[in-house]
Amino acid sequence: MGSLPFPLDQAHPTIMPRPKRITVPQFTDYKQSGKKISMLTAYDYPTARLLDEAGVDGILVGDTLGMVVQGHETTLPVTMDEMIYHAEMVGRAVDHALVVVDMPFPSNHLGQHKAVEYAGRILKESRAQAVKLEGGAEQADTIRALVSAGIPVMAHCGLAPQSVHKLGGYRVQRDHDKLLADAHSVTEAGAFAMVLECIPSELANEITQAIAIPTIGIGAGPSCDGQVLVIADLLGITSGYVPKFAKQYANIKDTIISAVETYCNEVRTGEFPGESHEYK
Repeated sequence: MGSLPFPLDQAHPTIMPRPKRITVPQFTDYKQSGKKISMLTAYDYPTARLLDEAGVDGILVGDTLGMVVQGHETTLPVTMDEMIYHAEMVGRAVDHALVVVDMPFPSNHLGQHKAVEYAGRILKESRAQAVKLEGGAEQADTIRALVSAGIPVMAHCGLAPQSVHKLGGYRVQRDHDKLLADAHSVTEAGAFAMVLECIPSELANEITQAIAIPTIGIGAGPSCDGQVLVIADLLGITSGYVPKFAKQYANIKDTIISAVETYCNEVRTGEFPGESHEYK
Protein backbone atom coordinates (compact mmCIF):
# COMPACT_ATOMS: atom_id res chain seq x y z
CA MET A 1 0.00 0.00 0.00
CA GLY A 2 1.41 3.39 -0.95
CA SER A 3 1.97 6.18 1.53
CA LEU A 4 0.25 9.55 1.52
CA PRO A 5 2.37 12.47 0.27
CA PHE A 6 1.41 14.51 3.35
CA PRO A 7 0.35 13.73 6.93
CA LEU A 8 -3.29 12.80 7.46
CA ASP A 9 -3.80 15.68 9.88
CA GLN A 10 -2.44 18.29 7.46
CA ALA A 11 -3.97 19.63 4.26
CA HIS A 12 -1.96 19.39 1.06
CA PRO A 13 -0.32 22.81 0.60
CA THR A 14 -1.69 23.22 -2.94
CA ILE A 15 -5.24 22.03 -2.21
CA MET A 16 -7.86 24.37 -0.79
CA PRO A 17 -9.46 22.62 2.19
CA ARG A 18 -13.15 21.78 1.82
CA PRO A 19 -15.53 22.40 4.71
CA LYS A 20 -15.45 19.42 7.02
CA ARG A 21 -18.14 16.83 6.40
CA ILE A 22 -20.11 15.61 9.37
CA THR A 23 -19.02 12.02 9.94
CA VAL A 24 -21.12 9.08 11.11
CA PRO A 25 -19.40 8.99 14.55
CA GLN A 26 -19.95 12.74 14.98
CA PHE A 27 -23.60 12.33 14.05
CA THR A 28 -24.01 9.59 16.65
CA ASP A 29 -22.17 11.62 19.29
CA TYR A 30 -24.67 14.48 18.97
CA LYS A 31 -26.98 12.49 21.23
CA GLN A 32 -24.44 12.43 24.07
CA SER A 33 -23.67 16.13 23.68
CA GLY A 34 -27.36 17.01 23.71
CA LYS A 35 -27.35 18.62 20.26
CA LYS A 36 -30.65 18.28 18.43
CA ILE A 37 -30.19 16.95 14.89
CA SER A 38 -31.85 18.53 11.86
CA MET A 39 -32.44 16.46 8.70
CA LEU A 40 -34.29 17.12 5.46
CA THR A 41 -34.80 15.23 2.23
CA ALA A 42 -33.27 16.33 -1.07
CA TYR A 43 -33.32 14.74 -4.50
CA ASP A 44 -31.29 17.10 -6.73
CA TYR A 45 -28.18 19.27 -6.82
CA PRO A 46 -29.64 22.79 -6.35
CA THR A 47 -31.90 21.81 -3.47
CA ALA A 48 -29.14 19.90 -1.68
CA ARG A 49 -26.77 22.83 -2.18
CA LEU A 50 -29.20 25.23 -0.53
CA LEU A 51 -29.94 22.91 2.38
CA ASP A 52 -26.24 22.40 2.99
CA GLU A 53 -25.53 26.13 2.91
CA ALA A 54 -28.40 26.66 5.38
CA GLY A 55 -26.63 24.37 7.86
CA VAL A 56 -28.78 21.25 8.01
CA ASP A 57 -26.99 18.37 9.79
CA GLY A 58 -28.19 15.53 7.60
CA ILE A 59 -29.65 15.15 4.12
CA LEU A 60 -31.71 12.09 3.29
CA VAL A 61 -32.05 11.04 -0.33
CA GLY A 62 -35.34 9.35 0.41
CA ASP A 63 -37.31 6.93 -1.70
CA THR A 64 -40.07 9.48 -1.13
CA LEU A 65 -38.78 10.77 -4.45
CA GLY A 66 -41.20 8.25 -5.93
CA MET A 67 -44.07 10.37 -4.64
CA VAL A 68 -42.52 13.86 -4.46
CA VAL A 69 -40.61 13.84 -7.76
CA GLN A 70 -42.10 11.03 -9.85
CA GLY A 71 -45.76 11.40 -8.87
CA HIS A 72 -46.39 7.82 -7.75
CA GLU A 73 -48.86 6.96 -4.99
CA THR A 74 -46.25 5.02 -2.98
CA THR A 75 -42.48 4.66 -2.74
CA LEU A 76 -42.55 1.11 -4.11
CA PRO A 77 -41.84 1.81 -7.80
CA VAL A 78 -38.47 3.49 -7.13
CA THR A 79 -35.50 1.50 -8.44
CA MET A 80 -31.92 1.21 -7.20
CA ASP A 81 -30.61 2.96 -10.33
CA GLU A 82 -32.98 5.86 -9.70
CA MET A 83 -31.86 6.15 -6.07
CA ILE A 84 -28.21 6.23 -7.13
CA TYR A 85 -28.97 8.78 -9.86
CA HIS A 86 -30.46 11.19 -7.33
CA ALA A 87 -27.90 10.37 -4.63
CA GLU A 88 -25.04 11.24 -6.97
CA MET A 89 -26.50 14.69 -7.62
CA VAL A 90 -27.10 15.34 -3.93
CA GLY A 91 -23.70 14.04 -2.86
CA ARG A 92 -21.94 16.27 -5.37
CA ALA A 93 -23.71 19.33 -3.95
CA VAL A 94 -22.94 18.75 -0.28
CA ASP A 95 -19.84 19.91 1.58
CA HIS A 96 -20.96 19.65 5.21
CA ALA A 97 -24.07 17.56 5.93
CA LEU A 98 -24.14 13.81 6.43
CA VAL A 99 -25.75 12.26 3.34
CA VAL A 100 -27.89 9.15 3.85
CA VAL A 101 -29.59 7.23 1.04
CA ASP A 102 -32.66 4.99 1.27
CA MET A 103 -32.40 1.35 0.25
CA PRO A 104 -35.39 1.04 -2.11
CA PHE A 105 -37.84 -1.85 -1.97
CA PRO A 106 -37.01 -4.74 -1.99
CA SER A 107 -33.20 -4.37 -1.97
CA ASN A 108 -32.82 -5.18 1.74
CA HIS A 109 -35.03 -8.29 1.51
CA LEU A 110 -33.02 -10.24 -1.07
CA GLY A 111 -30.44 -11.71 1.28
CA GLN A 112 -27.40 -10.27 3.00
CA HIS A 113 -25.03 -10.58 0.03
CA LYS A 114 -27.42 -8.72 -2.28
CA ALA A 115 -28.01 -6.05 0.35
CA VAL A 116 -24.26 -5.49 0.71
CA GLU A 117 -23.91 -5.36 -3.08
CA TYR A 118 -26.67 -2.77 -3.46
CA ALA A 119 -25.58 -0.65 -0.50
CA GLY A 120 -22.00 -0.83 -1.75
CA ARG A 121 -23.13 0.56 -5.09
CA ILE A 122 -24.76 3.51 -3.35
CA LEU A 123 -21.55 4.43 -1.55
CA LYS A 124 -19.32 3.73 -4.55
CA GLU A 125 -21.39 5.69 -7.05
CA SER A 126 -22.22 8.73 -4.94
CA ARG A 127 -20.64 10.79 -2.17
CA ALA A 128 -23.16 9.41 0.33
CA GLN A 129 -21.82 8.19 3.67
CA ALA A 130 -24.59 5.84 4.81
CA VAL A 131 -27.73 3.99 3.82
CA LYS A 132 -31.12 3.79 5.51
CA LEU A 133 -33.33 0.73 5.49
CA GLU A 134 -36.80 0.10 6.81
CA GLY A 135 -37.55 -2.60 9.36
CA GLY A 136 -36.88 -3.62 12.93
CA ALA A 137 -35.78 -6.92 14.44
CA GLU A 138 -36.35 -8.78 11.16
CA GLN A 139 -33.66 -6.61 9.55
CA ALA A 140 -31.06 -7.05 12.31
CA ASP A 141 -29.02 -9.65 10.40
CA THR A 142 -28.97 -7.49 7.28
CA ILE A 143 -27.89 -4.44 9.29
CA ARG A 144 -25.16 -6.52 10.92
CA ALA A 145 -23.91 -7.70 7.52
CA LEU A 146 -23.83 -4.18 6.11
CA VAL A 147 -21.98 -2.79 9.14
CA SER A 148 -19.52 -5.68 8.97
CA ALA A 149 -18.83 -4.66 5.36
CA GLY A 150 -18.03 -1.11 6.49
CA ILE A 151 -21.36 0.38 5.40
CA PRO A 152 -22.99 2.64 8.01
CA VAL A 153 -26.70 2.01 8.48
CA MET A 154 -29.51 4.25 9.69
CA ALA A 155 -32.46 2.10 10.74
CA HIS A 156 -36.13 3.01 10.31
CA CYS A 157 -38.76 1.78 12.78
CA GLY A 158 -42.44 2.54 13.20
CA LEU A 159 -44.42 3.25 10.06
CA ALA A 160 -42.65 1.59 7.12
CA PRO A 161 -43.92 3.16 3.88
CA GLN A 162 -42.49 0.27 1.84
CA SER A 163 -44.91 -2.00 3.73
CA VAL A 164 -47.94 0.19 3.04
CA HIS A 165 -49.96 -2.67 1.53
CA LYS A 166 -49.24 -4.98 4.46
CA LEU A 167 -50.16 -2.26 6.94
CA GLY A 168 -53.32 -1.33 5.09
CA GLY A 169 -52.31 2.29 4.63
CA TYR A 170 -50.26 4.96 6.36
CA ARG A 171 -51.24 4.40 9.98
CA VAL A 172 -49.80 5.44 13.35
CA GLN A 173 -47.89 2.49 14.83
CA ARG A 174 -48.77 1.79 18.48
CA ASP A 175 -47.41 -1.68 19.29
CA HIS A 176 -45.32 -0.74 22.34
CA ASP A 177 -43.52 -4.05 22.89
CA LYS A 178 -42.68 -4.60 19.22
CA LEU A 179 -41.39 -1.09 18.64
CA LEU A 180 -39.21 -1.18 21.76
CA ALA A 181 -37.85 -4.59 20.77
CA ASP A 182 -37.19 -3.35 17.22
CA ALA A 183 -35.26 -0.35 18.55
CA HIS A 184 -33.06 -2.53 20.74
CA SER A 185 -32.49 -5.04 17.93
CA VAL A 186 -31.31 -2.54 15.33
CA THR A 187 -29.12 -0.82 17.92
CA GLU A 188 -27.46 -4.09 18.89
CA ALA A 189 -27.01 -4.93 15.19
CA GLY A 190 -24.87 -1.82 14.75
CA ALA A 191 -27.14 0.92 13.37
CA PHE A 192 -25.69 4.37 14.10
CA ALA A 193 -29.10 6.09 14.28
CA MET A 194 -32.75 5.34 13.60
CA VAL A 195 -35.76 7.09 12.18
CA LEU A 196 -38.96 6.78 14.21
CA GLU A 197 -41.97 7.41 11.99
CA CYS A 198 -45.57 7.97 13.04
CA ILE A 199 -45.56 6.63 16.60
CA PRO A 200 -47.03 8.18 19.77
CA SER A 201 -44.82 10.82 21.36
CA GLU A 202 -44.72 9.06 24.73
CA LEU A 203 -43.46 5.85 23.14
CA ALA A 204 -40.89 7.75 21.05
CA ASN A 205 -39.61 9.35 24.25
CA GLU A 206 -39.32 5.95 25.93
CA ILE A 207 -37.35 4.54 22.99
CA THR A 208 -35.11 7.60 22.83
CA GLN A 209 -34.25 7.24 26.51
CA ALA A 210 -33.69 3.48 26.24
CA ILE A 211 -31.11 3.35 23.43
CA ALA A 212 -27.66 4.83 22.93
CA ILE A 213 -28.03 5.92 19.29
CA PRO A 214 -29.89 9.03 18.08
CA THR A 215 -33.56 8.83 17.18
CA ILE A 216 -34.73 10.99 14.29
CA GLY A 217 -38.44 11.64 14.48
CA ILE A 218 -40.99 12.21 11.76
CA GLY A 219 -44.40 12.28 13.33
CA ALA A 220 -42.91 11.02 16.61
CA GLY A 221 -43.04 14.11 18.81
CA PRO A 222 -40.44 16.46 20.28
CA SER A 223 -38.50 14.04 22.49
CA CYS A 224 -36.50 12.46 19.67
CA ASP A 225 -32.85 13.41 19.31
CA GLY A 226 -33.58 14.99 15.94
CA GLN A 227 -36.23 15.60 13.31
CA VAL A 228 -36.57 14.97 9.57
CA LEU A 229 -39.10 16.37 7.11
CA VAL A 230 -39.73 16.02 3.40
CA ILE A 231 -38.46 19.23 1.81
CA ALA A 232 -41.59 19.70 -0.32
CA ASP A 233 -43.73 19.73 2.82
CA LEU A 234 -41.47 22.25 4.55
CA LEU A 235 -41.47 24.61 1.57
CA GLY A 236 -45.21 24.34 0.95
CA ILE A 237 -44.95 22.92 -2.57
CA THR A 238 -46.68 19.62 -1.85
CA SER A 239 -49.60 18.85 -4.12
CA GLY A 240 -52.55 17.30 -2.32
CA TYR A 241 -52.42 15.76 1.14
CA VAL A 242 -49.98 17.16 3.72
CA PRO A 243 -49.33 14.93 6.77
CA LYS A 244 -50.33 16.18 10.22
CA PHE A 245 -46.72 16.02 11.42
CA ALA A 246 -45.41 18.29 8.63
CA LYS A 247 -44.98 22.01 9.30
CA GLN A 248 -44.96 24.34 6.31
CA TYR A 249 -42.32 27.01 6.85
CA ALA A 250 -43.03 28.73 3.52
CA ASN A 251 -45.63 28.83 0.76
CA ILE A 252 -43.45 28.47 -2.31
CA LYS A 253 -46.28 26.84 -4.25
CA ASP A 254 -48.32 30.07 -4.44
CA THR A 255 -45.17 32.08 -5.20
CA ILE A 256 -44.31 29.82 -8.14
CA ILE A 257 -47.86 29.87 -9.53
CA SER A 258 -48.03 33.66 -9.25
CA ALA A 259 -44.66 34.13 -10.96
CA VAL A 260 -45.56 31.80 -13.84
CA GLU A 261 -48.96 33.45 -14.31
CA THR A 262 -47.27 36.86 -14.50
CA TYR A 263 -44.73 35.54 -17.01
CA CYS A 264 -47.44 34.04 -19.22
CA ASN A 265 -49.42 37.29 -19.21
CA GLU A 266 -46.36 39.37 -20.07
CA VAL A 267 -45.44 37.07 -22.96
CA ARG A 268 -49.00 37.22 -24.31
CA THR A 269 -49.17 41.02 -24.08
CA GLY A 270 -45.67 41.57 -25.45
CA GLU A 271 -44.40 43.15 -22.23
CA PHE A 272 -41.67 40.49 -21.98
CA PRO A 273 -39.00 40.53 -23.21
CA GLY A 274 -38.44 44.25 -22.84
CA GLU A 275 -35.68 46.46 -24.16
CA SER A 276 -33.51 45.71 -21.10
CA HIS A 277 -33.52 42.02 -22.03
CA GLU A 278 -32.31 42.57 -25.61
CA TYR A 279 -28.78 42.23 -27.00
CA LYS A 280 -27.68 45.23 -29.08
